[in-house]
Amino acid sequence: MSIQIDRRAFLRGLGGASLALPALDAMGAEVTNNPPRRFCAIYTANGMSLPRVDHGIDDWSFFPTAKKGDEFVFGNSTEPLSPFRKQLSFMGGLHHPSGPKSDPHTCSDMWLTGAPLYNPKPGTYNTAGLDQVIALHTKKFCRQPSLVLSIDAGTGFLSRTGTISYSLEGRPIPAENNPRRIFDRLFKGDRTSIAKEREHLQRRIKLVDAVAQSAKSLDKQLGKSDRERMEQYLTSLNEVESRLIASERWIDIPLKKQDYSHVNLDATSEGEPADFYRSMYDLIALAFDADITRSVTFMLNREDGMGISDTFPIKLGLGKTHHNLSHATDKEGQLNFAKYDKFLCTQVAHFLGKLNEYKDRNGSVLDNTIVLYGSGASTTHNPTNIPTLIAGGKNMGLKHGVYWRQGDSRMSNMYLSILRALEVEQETFADSTGTLTNSIFTKS
Repeated sequence: MSIQIDRRAFLRGLGGASLALPALDAMGAEVTNNPPRRFCAIYTANGMSLPRVDHGIDDWSFFPTAKKGDEFVFGNSTEPLSPFRKQLSFMGGLHHPSGPKSDPHTCSDMWLTGAPLYNPKPGTYNTAGLDQVIALHTKKFCRQPSLVLSIDAGTGFLSRTGTISYSLEGRPIPAENNPRRIFDRLFKGDRTSIAKEREHLQRRIKLVDAVAQSAKSLDKQLGKSDRERMEQYLTSLNEVESRLIASERWIDIPLKKQDYSHVNLDATSEGEPADFYRSMYDLIALAFDADITRSVTFMLNREDGMGISDTFPIKLGLGKTHHNLSHATDKEGQLNFAKYDKFLCTQVAHFLGKLNEYKDRNGSVLDNTIVLYGSGASTTHNPTNIPTLIAGGKNMGLKHGVYWRQGDSRMSNMYLSILRALEVEQETFADSTGTLTNSIFTKS
């Protein structure tokens, strides 16, 4: 038996507090004939290769070698992306002003928000992830508001999170990492599965209410860490409810016919790294092609040696863990760190290739998608000159094939430029002071 929850209903929280269900007024809006405008953010932890000059391996730097004007030469670590030269750009000199003021391990937390967690300014967007602001405006067109993926799933914990997606209230949104479960959720939703998920959601809501009532009857408040866990759990329930309502709205509209045979749904993060990453990228590309969602985040690695992916360089024969290599000061260590960057870029290139392969009415899916790839730090724990690459978006006015750099520029200004390209009309985002000027965003 399924339950019906009023969209204006509230889940009771702790200490008499309440948590509103997501704003869903636009879920039933008519789909327009305009081509989709999509966004995908891909994050890797621990920075990227920027070798020491005295080692003589500058050609392994993430940032390209600048030539005359906007021309550049790809480094060895990013060379797998060279086939997409005219569809991507490197962005230099970017930073978050909040970065140097924060624990260096929170750089993944603030990468898409521009602010530390739980910024004390409620009602503003400076704790919301860019992807969720985009999802707020695109969800009326899609079966799913957003897709949140990571290497380890869940949320992790403060400063060592397992997600890069944060709700409009600044709370971490749990990520998924099982290809088969993701596939079933995106491509196999039916009335029976939705009813079962609603029944499971009802049991979880009752459990939350029971915990809240128990704490109240004992006249006790849970400790800070327990309250944070409960808030994260409530955020997870909200996310499930939002997905279910979206699925119910679209249940009678058939999915686009696609070929799924190339997707390895049995890949796991404990198996071959390339198999896992490519399976996840294949699922994102298929979801974009079928217009199931228009906002995606994918966290490839976690900060500070957390999670299974820290061992991937060892599996690839690079000798040490990812976190260990990121701290290397010797030539061999820095070279192996760069070689792991090359491995990651090879997987991103596979993803961009898939987006080029799939077609919209007015070009490739990549032409209608802005792909952001980067990290929250450059050299070890350094939150300046954040390694950043942007691909796609040709039909949104992006002009590529450049290595853009303009002093110290705010990431939030670039994010505001992305929002404008996606036709999300906002005056500001986080601590932005305007859009990027003289950049790849021709409409900025």
